[in-house]
Amino acid sequence: MEKPIKHSSQGFTFRRWSRRSYAVFNSLGKQIRIGVLYAGCSILTVPALAQEHPDSIRVVEVQNEQELDEVVVSAQHVPAVSSELMRSVQVINRSDIERSPAPDLASLLESVRGVDIRTRGSYGIQADVSIRGGTFDQTLILLNGINISDPQTGHHHLNVPVDLESIERIEVLQGSGARIFGPNAFNGVINIITRKPEHHGIRLSLSGGDHGLAGGSVTAGLKGKRLNHHVSVSGLRSDGYISNTDFLNGGFFYRTQANPGSVRMDIQGGYNRKSFGANGFYTPLYPDQFEATRTKYASVQLTPGFAPGMKMQAYWRRHHDRFELFRHESPEWYAGHNFHLSDAGGVNMQYIHLGNLGKTALGIDLRHERVLSNVLGKPMNEPRAVSGYENAYFTHHYDRTGISMMAEHNIYAGDFSVSAGLLAYANTDLERSVSIFPGLDAGWQMSPDHRLFASVSRTLRLPTFTDLFYEGPVNTGNPGLRPEEAVFAETGVHSRWGNFDAELGLFRRWGKNMIDWVRYPGDEIWYSSNHTRVNLYGLEVGFRMPLSVFGAGMNNDGPAASRQYLTLDYTYTQADKQSGELVSNYALDHLTHNFRAGLQHQVRQNLHFSWSAALKDRAGGYIPFEDGEYGSWKKFPSFWMLDARSTYHFSQIQVYAEVSNLLNTHYVDHANVPQPGRWLRFGLVFDTFAEQKKRI
Repeated sequence: MEKPIKHSSQGFTFRRWSRRSYAVFNSLGKQIRIGVLYAGCSILTVPALAQEHPDSIRVVEVQNEQELDEVVVSAQHVPAVSSELMRSVQVINRSDIERSPAPDLASLLESVRGVDIRTRGSYGIQADVSIRGGTFDQTLILLNGINISDPQTGHHHLNVPVDLESIERIEVLQGSGARIFGPNAFNGVINIITRKPEHHGIRLSLSGGDHGLAGGSVTAGLKGKRLNHHVSVSGLRSDGYISNTDFLNGGFFYRTQANPGSVRMDIQGGYNRKSFGANGFYTPLYPDQFEATRTKYASVQLTPGFAPGMKMQAYWRRHHDRFELFRHESPEWYAGHNFHLSDAGGVNMQYIHLGNLGKTALGIDLRHERVLSNVLGKPMNEPRAVSGYENAYFTHHYDRTGISMMAEHNIYAGDFSVSAGLLAYANTDLERSVSIFPGLDAGWQMSPDHRLFASVSRTLRLPTFTDLFYEGPVNTGNPGLRPEEAVFAETGVHSRWGNFDAELGLFRRWGKNMIDWVRYPGDEIWYSSNHTRVNLYGLEVGFRMPLSVFGAGMNNDGPAASRQYLTLDYTYTQADKQSGELVSNYALDHLTHNFRAGLQHQVRQNLHFSWSAALKDRAGGYIPFEDGEYGSWKKFPSFWMLDARSTYHFSQIQVYAEVSNLLNTHYVDHANVPQPGRWLRFGLVFDTFAEQKKRI
């Protein structure tokens, strides 16, 4: 096993496999695997140093340090529960975020292999995220390990009260995570991890660009003896790229860590507000649509000193949604705007035990979801006034409660590792009293630079409140929807030859009762329904290599070399059903071919360039709407996208310019929703956090 090069009270540092798409999997000479989110914010875990601390739980976090070729394993946040990679996972670290040409969270996630982002509007004002051919409702979103997914609809999953300036890294688990995170981790999990309140510092950002784009943010950190703080405030607005595509997006996020006596506390809270012209978002018949959302979020996590293997969490998320089919003038038949207020909250407790026969994890989670609406749910006995609006009332409601109990055991024997577990789940919406989600993962370290993994698990997703109840001029929900069910299997290999890194994976999903919105020939109504069976299969290939392999790059040695590299990622996905004349809005419109190339390079000491080119070929099609009439069915056209960013650093200041859709490509993500063309943005950042980290 490779020896650490540094040891301190904060953790161990290793010079191996760092700054790769799976760099964090290889510390300690082993491969990190996705374990469980029993007690912390990270879905990445590494083995506990049981020999050094046989009577305690080690907690770890992976991060970059000063752009050196290292992986840092610090003693914070996540209990160690596994030692080898047995699942497919990718990480976007802080340096990736700062160099990326992506201007928003949705665009950043689009750079991850296997992730599909379908946007309405610009700058992530509304975006649907899916993984490996799944739908946007099948992806679970976590914030520092807390479930913040929206029960009303997956369209609101990315209404996250955190801006890019506060994100430390993002971890993406590919495939089912039901036995780990619960029933709605159907096709993947995205965990957004914010900066820890452990450094003094401030980061100021100002930006502007085409179409009246203007924004700014302030991020600050304050470290004390027993109480650390992190706070950020951000805002962004635009006049829009065509009529009725203007937007305003603002938010606030606060996180504090405290050590009052024998209990360690991690408290966070946030607020996000969006308002935007929704030109043709849900139907091209009425382009003058408008939507406004508000998201409130708070959570607390406790780690008692008397039981370091135990953690307890409580959280709450509230989401307000106002949808206007007519933003300005409305016809006489229009009954009024849609108002929705959804709440999701819960408590959970997890415990990890290290023993001679491996590591055992136990957990229990209770989650309650409800909605008040004038459209969604069942009729209320007494209407309830909508706060802040005259003559607006909630007339419908619905709620459900679920409880999860999980157990998992991990065994490590030389170069082999096995993890087996199950989750028992009960919900007031399910006919079965208890549903069982078993899973088995296995890994084999074939050599120091090559490892093989395989996994199989069962998963389930409950319908959203929109799937069940939404009624509109062109939509009809279905209260009789059954939950989606699937069995998911994958296998893959991670290899390295010198400085050349490669990943290959194969996956298969056997699904039944898949939920979709479909439209029949000659009909203008979309219906929510269950497909009998939809099976998916595919492969993923990824390469990452430094430019020094080609003899290119300004500095081919030292820290600068790790900042100059080429990545190539390709995902192929195929379903055993095609939409055909039955137009599918989501389930059958996956990306068949998804190729992305990324290039990071320097042309001068402080001048850095980032390029991202993508080819997208989507299955399925849509019915074009032109001159007030629907035409004939048309396949989604394939298209290329190119984004670029240049950044110049000097002292604590950086200036940048970035271009989205540099080729000014005309493309379709959602049927008949106009997409922006070329968009220039520029900005300035003043940052003292980086200098603070260097001193430490």
